Amino acid sequence: MPFTPYEFTETQLVDIRRHCGYPAYGDGGVVFPYPWIMRQYLALEYRLKHMSVEEGAVVVNTYLANLTALEVAIPAAGENLDTDAAAVWVHNKNEVRDRDALFDSWRRRLANFLGIPVGPHFGGDSTALVV
Repeated sequence: MPFTPYEFTETQLVDIRRHCGYPAYGDGGVVFPYPWIMRQYLALEYRLKHMSVEEGAVVVNTYLANLTALEVAIPAAGENLDTDAAAVWVHNKNEVRDRDALFDSWRRRLANFLGIPVGPHFGGDSTALVV
């Protein structure tokens, strides 16, 4: 039986890349200071072009669906930043941090599922190249 790869939309590809911590792909040209990450980027692109239909469905239906909901919830948590306590309800002072951590946890799960390292723009992690 011939292999049929999953065909992600361009929007899904952009979301997958950014959730995994990789900068915008553009036309794929190498731009300083990023040539050193091209191996990881190419591994990600290879995975995305050679994913089975079943694997692609997991990425879209499980990871992207949940990541979209989690990402939207982070800025919405800002609505509660002005309230410390209201009657019986007490605001979680760590709500934004907790939501960020949950979002990053799901982003890391996506990268692990894809079998690639997280990119240089992943959450609070930063990688510096000193020459």
